[in-house]
Amino acid sequence: MNIKKTVRALLIINGLQFMAAFLLWLVIGTQVLGRVNPAIYLTIGIMLLSSLLTLMGLYTASRYQNDSYRESMKNLENLNLKLRAQRHDYMNHLQVIYGLLELGEYEDAREYMEPVFKDISKVSKAMKTSQPAVNALLQAKMESAEQKGITMLVEVATPLKVIPVEPWELCKLLANLIDNGITALADKEGEKKLTVEMRQDSRSYFFAVRNNGPAIPEEHQALIFKQGFSTKKEEGHGTGLAIVSRIVKDARGELRLLSDAKETCFEVRLPR
Repeated sequence: MNIKKTVRALLIINGLQFMAAFLLWLVIGTQVLGRVNPAIYLTIGIMLLSSLLTLMGLYTASRYQNDSYRESMKNLENLNLKLRAQRHDYMNHLQVIYGLLELGEYEDAREYMEPVFKDISKVSKAMKTSQPAVNALLQAKMESAEQKGITMLVEVATPLKVIPVEPWELCKLLANLIDNGITALADKEGEKKLTVEMRQDSRSYFFAVRNNGPAIPEEHQALIFKQGFSTKKEEGHGTGLAIVSRIVKDARGELRLLSDAKETCFEVRLPR
């Protein structure tokens, strides 16, 4: 849901409600102590319907926004804990490495440094945009992918300073594309690779999520962005890509799917 469009629609509804109230005032003014005109009932009905739509719209927008905020805040909290833990352990790691070097245990020092460097570099790769919520999301998804034996690469060539969608909307878009890739690689044998690319040019932002999982059949590619469609039998599928499609459409962007035996790629372009 695009919050700006929702607010605009609610303003229009409230405008109609005001006009209805004005008409009601005129009608009552001409019917003092007289017969009640049916137009009064019609006007009151319009006012009630308008009020109901306004309340429903505000409730839906508020609930959606709160859910998105909660998810973004959870990712930010996890990223903050990760950074604090790294800072806390930084001196301990240096002391261990220094001690190994003093003892001439260079191979042991190298082996000790490898997982430490890998852990630090994962966080630094995710923190390349000016959108904290996006950075936190990428960090969370990298950890989720690692737990499933998937190598997730993040290539960021844009600060995402001014984006055409709300930050939580962009997080929804990226999260669903990444989750789709992780799901596609779940049953794959051998190397599992997922790549997230972000860049920009003079006219648009470009996002691509690639995985080396099985190809999506051509007969499914035209249906995969439809609400409820899924190639998985388990419940809970068939919504994510529909959300992506809706966000891209609301932003007047472009969404493209490319899939063959080597890789599957979802490409998104959003206007700057």
